[in-house]
Amino acid sequence: MEQITINTEYIKLDQLLKWANIADSGAFAKLIIQNGDVRVNGEVVLNRGKKIYKGDIVEVEGVGSFKVV
Repeated sequence: MEQITINTEYIKLDQLLKWANIADSGAFAKLIIQNGDVRVNGEVVLNRGKKIYKGDIVEVEGVGSFKVV
């Protein structure tokens, strides 16, 4: 599991996907999320504005798992 470091209290899910180089654009991040390919702490998330906090686990189908630190 890869770790992603954030320097703020939280980061929005679509921004996290770009920050971690999982998505190369906001439009692609939105598409991945709307397709149901992203889980946060084991639950599918369809809201690209979901706040992700340190300690959360983000899983992206076909890419891998990431822990936010």
